[in-house]
Amino acid sequence: MQRPELKPYYDVIVIGAGVGGLTAAALLSKAGFSVCVLEKEPHVGGYLAGFRREHFRFDTAIHWLNQYEKDGLIGKVFSILGNDHPTAVSQTRIRRYKGKNFDYLLTNNPDQLRDQLIAEFPHEKKGLERFFRAAKKLGTSFKNFNAVFRSEETMSFFEKMKNKFRLLEFALPFIPYITYSGEKGLKKGLNRFFKDERIHKIFASETELLSCLVPIGWAYYGDFQSPPRGGSQVIPQWLQHVVGYYQNPVYLKSPVKKILLEENKCTGVVFEYVRKQYNIKSKYVIAACDVETLYERMLPQDAIPVKLKKKLRAAEMYSSSVTISIALDCPSEDLGFNEELIHLATEGLPFDAYSNGDPSTSEISVLAPSLRDKSLAPHGKGTLTLYMPAYMEYKDEWMTQKDEHGNYVRGEEYKKLKNAIAEVLFDRVEQQLNIDLRSHILFYEVATPVTHWRYTGNKNGTMMGAKPGRENMQNKIAHYQTPVKNLILGGHWAELGGGVPIAVKAGANASLLILKEENRAAFNILTQYMDGKVSLQELQSKSCMQPYDNSWKQPLTPAEKMNHDLKRF
Repeated sequence: MQRPELKPYYDVIVIGAGVGGLTAAALLSKAGFSVCVLEKEPHVGGYLAGFRREHFRFDTAIHWLNQYEKDGLIGKVFSILGNDHPTAVSQTRIRRYKGKNFDYLLTNNPDQLRDQLIAEFPHEKKGLERFFRAAKKLGTSFKNFNAVFRSEETMSFFEKMKNKFRLLEFALPFIPYITYSGEKGLKKGLNRFFKDERIHKIFASETELLSCLVPIGWAYYGDFQSPPRGGSQVIPQWLQHVVGYYQNPVYLKSPVKKILLEENKCTGVVFEYVRKQYNIKSKYVIAACDVETLYERMLPQDAIPVKLKKKLRAAEMYSSSVTISIALDCPSEDLGFNEELIHLATEGLPFDAYSNGDPSTSEISVLAPSLRDKSLAPHGKGTLTLYMPAYMEYKDEWMTQKDEHGNYVRGEEYKKLKNAIAEVLFDRVEQQLNIDLRSHILFYEVATPVTHWRYTGNKNGTMMGAKPGRENMQNKIAHYQTPVKNLILGGHWAELGGGVPIAVKAGANASLLILKEENRAAFNILTQYMDGKVSLQELQSKSCMQPYDNSWKQPLTPAEKMNHDLKRF
């Protein structure tokens, strides 16, 4: 499909071709709007863009998916757009807790883990039963996440009143455990269920009680999915295809430099392509990008209140990470890996040691993507990914310098530091899993917080966004409507939390805010569908929703293409 020529005016300009921006663009396209998506990188996807080295494909930031089943938030939104969307694969083996003196597996039947723990710690039977019951209640709330899908800014007065009850119903199972965070809080929270320190050590690397309970809750309802075949990058590729089907362009290598304003009303943008600047006008702009970049660099200094900018600078964020993508000379299962995500923690360390960014102590997550999806690696080979929490300030910002534009300059010291950290993590993985990893490595790539910042623009290279929590809620860090009229947030800053469900939710709600003003018929049918009042068939039958021919054909991965070419000869 050829990309349409750039027009001087669009109904909506979307900044950022991550999942949030592309979801908004696709929904608005289906509702008949002219949309232009501008992305600074040479590929769509944001954190889901992934990359290729030789004939291997690597995901950049995804451990698992939630809410991607048919009735989940992602499944429901993507079904609006077309039934050719990539499908996720439900997991059976989910999470392995591994330390020096313990090794436990969480599956899609959490009662197996419960019963194993009861058998080993019979004196804690009642507490373990209560712990797993509590987790299941949290899972029930997440199962009904669609009930709190819509932003209140899309609602009428009476809908807002009803929504408060829905929000309360969703939040009630969490309230008894929300204050148990930090070293003392986590210990106190676990003590509510069991006192035996040997059970506590299973959760040694967690920072709050909820992070111990929630994965088990998700597991009870089968809400752990592996990315679709071809890796998570096929999700934004499909969304890009849908946008293009409606003759709306997605321009890559096109960073936005300035938001055009008239009397504090957004009227378009200035973007750059091949060192030339272009002005395009629009009635609305959806910013699915880093909000500090938007407020501090793309807008005049007086466009956003100083108080709001200060709150955003002080927002509590998720960490970034060190991510090591490894190509193996053998299938990952030959080294003993399975589909679950392995959490490696050395019990008995100080509380902060598991998440402070020190490679010798931090928790390591280990994943074998090519075992889940054989299309990611050539036949007879495999991939492995190591994750570790990390922060931008580590070692003088990763031994980098900054140029006059604030960009990180990466030299030899930066490369040496990356490789030194990789060697430490390889040592720990080999020791704790008792495998010979190094002799099977063909090559590896190390991504740091600097890498994540370069490719996403997200503050400090954060892996998601602003954390859910009392302070961020009180400061109203998450917001859709900005102080600039017709400038709407549609990325992870619009909501607290992160991940693909939050990105889809943010993009969908940003589009609803525009439809509410500009196309009431499309707004009404979409909100009724998301509220469970009408079926997908009823939605698709409405003339306000443009038809789509389900024409996406997933391209072969590099490994599949190589295997295909070999078969021809």
